Amino acid sequence: MLDTTIKVYATRAAVSFALALSVAAFLTRIDASAARPSPAAPRGHAMLTGMAEAIDGDTLLVGGIRVRLEGIDAPESKQLCKEERGREWGCGAEAHRALGRLVAGVIVRCEERGLDAYKRLLGVCRVGDVDINAALVRRGLAWAFVRYSRSYVAAEAEARAARVGIWSGTAQPPWDYRAERWNTAEAGTDAPKGCPIKGNVTANGRIYHLPWSPWYGRIQMDGAKGKRWFCSEHEAIAAGWRAARGY
Repeated sequence: MLDTTIKVYATRAAVSFALALSVAAFLTRIDASAARPSPAAPRGHAMLTGMAEAIDGDTLLVGGIRVRLEGIDAPESKQLCKEERGREWGCGAEAHRALGRLVAGVIVRCEERGLDAYKRLLGVCRVGDVDINAALVRRGLAWAFVRYSRSYVAAEAEARAARVGIWSGTAQPPWDYRAERWNTAEAGTDAPKGCPIKGNVTANGRIYHLPWSPWYGRIQMDGAKGKRWFCSEHEAIAAGWRAARGY
């Protein structure tokens, strides 16, 4: 009887040990599986969310971070366009106002789309289901910036067909407007050749002004006061200057 009892307990011990090994192996497989990268969908864009302020017609300040609306180019703040009958209107100021109305008092979500050549954050921004970038183009208050993106070509075609905003008459593309003012500033200032960006020093900090900035002509350059010329935005930013608002 004792011998039989010993055999029973021995058998039970062996079975329990084998079962324990099986459970351990099973748990090990689960842990290994969880540790492996999952073949899920590709990673999405990072999202910036917050209250926003319009800096100009295609730039927002979202939670204190400057975001350039990707794929579009709005008229500069002081830029004028013409209606069909030739009357001028402030298309740049209207683009700025329209963007301000779109984001006023609401949460804005911006999909980050990398940085531009000047290290500024690019984004596709939305209020609810409304793509703000597309809305500005459809209203005729911005061009599809096809040099960098074709995302809003169809929206621009809609605005052209409806003859709204900049398409109601004649308007100079902002990239041409900027090039003209850059060349004029080079020729008409004491700036070193190729370096007409004004670095101003104010109570609000060190601020650089591009030749199409609304305040560009008011700034008197004086090196003794720490003011200096820059040849590019990248150079100004690297030196610790920030962009002026409303250009």
